[in-house]
Formats: sequence, structure tokens, C-alpha cells
Amino acid sequence: MLPTLLIVEDERSTREGLRSALEEEFDVYTAAGNNEALTILKSEPIDLLLTDLRLAGDSGMDLLDAALALPQPPVAIMMTAYGSVDTAVEAMRRGAWHFVTKPLNLDEVEMLLKRALRSKRLESENQQLTQQVRQSHKIENLIGKSPAMVHVMDLIRQVAPTRATILIEGESGTGKEVVANTLHHLSGRPAAKLVTVHCAALSPQLLESELFGHEKGAFTGASQRRIGRVEQADGGTLFLDEIGEIDANTQVKLLRILSERTLERVGSNTPVKVDVRVIAATNKNLRQLVDEGKFREDLYFRLNVVKIDMPPLRNRPEDIVLLANRFLTEFAKENNRPVKPLTDPSLQLLSSYPWPGNVRELRTAIEHGVVMSNDPVIDVRHLPTFLRQTRTTPASIPSFPQNTLAAPPELNLHALETNAIQQALAMSHGNRTQAAELLGLSRRTLQRKLSEMGL
Repeated sequence: MLPTLLIVEDERSTREGLRSALEEEFDVYTAAGNNEALTILKSEPIDLLLTDLRLAGDSGMDLLDAALALPQPPVAIMMTAYGSVDTAVEAMRRGAWHFVTKPLNLDEVEMLLKRALRSKRLESENQQLTQQVRQSHKIENLIGKSPAMVHVMDLIRQVAPTRATILIEGESGTGKEVVANTLHHLSGRPAAKLVTVHCAALSPQLLESELFGHEKGAFTGASQRRIGRVEQADGGTLFLDEIGEIDANTQVKLLRILSERTLERVGSNTPVKVDVRVIAATNKNLRQLVDEGKFREDLYFRLNVVKIDMPPLRNRPEDIVLLANRFLTEFAKENNRPVKPLTDPSLQLLSSYPWPGNVRELRTAIEHGVVMSNDPVIDVRHLPTFLRQTRTTPASIPSFPQNTLAAPPELNLHALETNAIQQALAMSHGNRTQAAELLGLSRRTLQRKLSEMGL
């Protein structure tokens, strides 16, 4: 997803020139004055603000003050003429990140914007880390009243304060990562780092370097020493997601960490002591992989000190409504919508669906309902199509004569595609990047389709 940029400039040629030059690197919004700019800032998540200090009838300084007062302020860069540098310096005292002088050098503008974006991301990461350290994760963050979930919560309370290695097994989307986070923050080391490694996302060679680090010159491209994730987690918790995907060589090295608390970086024979608590998760049956010769039995025993089995959502139907109501509140807040109740038919549909994607799939369905409902409630018609289709019976499917060559209007693919694109643009308030995400397209593909359709 491209970072968002709002350009505020009263000269149309300059405004459109900047848009044209920067829209490959940024999702660009434009405004000619303060009122239009503030409307966009309050309705869209804007990362960067590039505004002229002198606007026709408006003050860029006033816009700066209003933008920085928002709950999630953008990083602001001011544009100014050479004779107004003192004013630009004053803007920086009031919170602007930098300023650029006119006439504009487009390369300089792009460089400044990218530097400002990196600064914003670093600040955000630091804030998230601070919040993570300070936040006390309570067991209530896991939602459920079913016997299976009550058992999981009891296990977490029992083992979280210990140093025991934990193995979490369960289908994809059941909440294994939530359990790992809860275990860490209820442990005796919540202020230390929780470092996560998604083992299935990396090749064996990359995974080895990612986990254990490497020395300078260890392989082609290793221009300097790199500290691996295990060392980064020293004093804290290492969460290995999809542990069943690691290769035999990595299994041997991981076994050494669990048994001896030491590692060797790639390209080094020097052991490095580490103090980490390991939590592993998998959507596979590790015992079965051991029996098939695909996973080391000794490593399995080291990981399986305490095992937590996450139940699939279809086996805990009494938790569906609890989860749905929690997600309703969460997504209403995220989308600046009022919290709307689910109707009885929609609750019945949610409770009867088998949820092969488990809690993750339920989250998606509720977010869809929150976004699509313009009514005081969330009804069946506001839920995703895949859910509504489960209510369709064979008798309700229309039949057409075999000699009918023309498709009925509702099966006109061009019309359906056009309608879907128009709905996505309306839902995203014209933001092409967000519309493309809703449609599952790349931004370039959406732009091409818009051009083809004349939209």
C-alpha cells in the first residue's frame, strides 16, 4: 500500500504538476485551500502533508496548526518562496518537519518526502514498542466461554509466569499468535522484547540467517555482521510461528538453543549465549510429522514441554456471538462508525456457518458488515457474499432454457465488474489505493480498468 500524501497549493498548474510527478511513489490527494484540505485530513489517513505557506485567502500556518492537532497528525513539509525562509523556520518551530523553497526541485521534494516518511515510521515503531512494553495483556483479551477456551485460558494462567517452552497447535486463524502474545505479557519478562519469526515465509537459507544472524563475508552479499532474531530476543521471548516448516539443518541448530542456550552465527564457530523463552506454533500435527520422519523427535520433545491446543471455531459455537460483538466495537471505532447491532437473522447465519478460516474469517466478515451497512443495524444483506450463499438452496437457483444464448442481466460480467468498482470507490471515498485493496487488485490494474471503462 502506497503512503498517502496531501498536496495543498492554490496554483493549479503547480498542484497538478506535483501530483503527476509523485503519484508513482505516493497515493496523492490534492486541495486548493484550507477547508478542502481539512476535510481530507479528517476523513482520510494522511501520512504526509506538503503545503504552501501562502494560499489565496488562507494561511498555510493555520493549516499546519490544525493538521498537527489531529489525533493522528501527518508529517508536514512546507513550501515557501526564497524571501519567506524566516516564516518557514517559524513553521518548523511549530511542528513542521522541514521546508522546501520555490521554484521547486522535484528530486529534492521527493527525497524530503521519503525521508519524512522514514522518520514517521521510526517514530511510530518506537511508540508501538513503548506501548507494547507498558501494556499489561490480561487473559480477558482471549474471548470465549466454551469449555475448550476456558481450558486454554486456565493453561495460560498456569504456565505464563514460568520459563517453560510452549507449543501451540491449531488450525490457521484460531488465534495462536494472540495466545503467544498473552503468554509473553503475562510472563515474568513482559518489559523485554517479544520477537516473532514466521518460519513458512522464508527459504531455509534465509531463515537460518534470520534466526541466527551471520558474520561479515559468511556468504555472497554479507557485507557486514548481522544479529539474528534469537539474539534480538535475548532476555525476552522468541515466537516461532509455523515451526513445522523448518528444514532439518535449522532444526539441529534450534535444538542446541533449547538444550544449551547457545547459538552460532552463520560463518562463525564461536558460541553465543542467549537467554530466551521459546514459544512455537503450528497448524500441523508435529507428532505425525515426527512419525513420518519429517521432524526431529528430540526437538519435538524440547518444544512440547507444555502444549496448548487451540480449538477451531466450529467446535466453540457459543463463542461466535461474543467474538462478533467484540469485532463490531473494534471495527466501528476504526472506521468512525457507530456501533450497530447484528439482527437475529444475521446472528443465526453467523452461528450456523462452519468457519473454515476460523476467528480470522469471522473478523473479516464482521469488518465487511460494519463497512457495508448504512442502516441502523447490520443485517444478512450487509454480510459477505460467501456467507449469504450458504443460505441458498438448489430450489432457489433460477434455471434458464438450454437454447438461451444471452446471459440474464445479473450475469453480465462487464456490468458486475463496473458495479463492483463503483461500489469500492464509493466505500473508499475515491481513494484508488483503498478501492484496489477492497477489490483484491493492484492499484495499476484498477487504474487500467477505470480507463477502459471511462470512469
